[in-house]
Amino acid sequence: MSKTILITGSTDGIGKLAAIKLAKDGHEVYVHGRNAEKLKKVISEIKEASNNENIDGFVADFSDLEAVSIMAESIKNRVPKIDVLINNAGIFKTSVTTGFKGYDIRLVVNYLAPYILTNALLPLLQKGNKTRVVNLSSAAQTHITDAALAGMNISNAGEAYAQSKLALTMWSFNFAKQHDAISVIAVNPGSLLNTRMANEAYGQHWSPATKGADILYDLAVSEEYIDITGKYFDNDKGNPKGNFAKAHPDAYDAELISKLIRKTEDIIN
Repeated sequence: MSKTILITGSTDGIGKLAAIKLAKDGHEVYVHGRNAEKLKKVISEIKEASNNENIDGFVADFSDLEAVSIMAESIKNRVPKIDVLINNAGIFKTSVTTGFKGYDIRLVVNYLAPYILTNALLPLLQKGNKTRVVNLSSAAQTHITDAALAGMNISNAGEAYAQSKLALTMWSFNFAKQHDAISVIAVNPGSLLNTRMANEAYGQHWSPATKGADILYDLAVSEEYIDITGKYFDNDKGNPKGNFAKAHPDAYDAELISKLIRKTEDIIN
């Protein structure tokens, strides 16, 4: 059965590769990028590679949360339902370190943007068939400090990135409990995949980008993962693909999760 799938951050890297693979199966795929020209080019590339005309896209800079909300409204006006949402957009190294209200750009793009987008699209997700949400976490997860949630500068890019990915994972587990009809999985797609983000950050890679794209594809549509929710998949733990594993201990701390959600609502409202 053809599904309606939205993948953020899908004009390059594993998001684009997953979009092509899903499009080849005949699914209706919506891609996202922050540059309109590049997005248009990628849509054409995916159509040609997949022989599937049911490909479209949306533009938004995820460091601007107002732009995320505007994109969500545009999606709701054009798309009747969403069966699969893959929150793939992410950032690590960047010359611009702050985003919305001066918060670290990693926290904004990697956590606050998907938080806002997913909640805004909830009516479409609730109309989906066996709806799945796949959130791109990371093997890098570390305790979220009060300073980070207060908008104070985080000088270390790795620290900021790891905090943002733990925040995304904690919220994923919370969202899964709140919406039991939607399957939610946080996934580490693989460490140091051959993508622009990893190569810019570390100047090297351990695994091909297809390793990450393949697990996104599987988590999105494979019967193997149907009705599994509120879990963390670690694609580093296995070959050719990983398995479900334990996330950072904070992701299972109800008090810390409640604190995170309360502070998140304060930030965005």
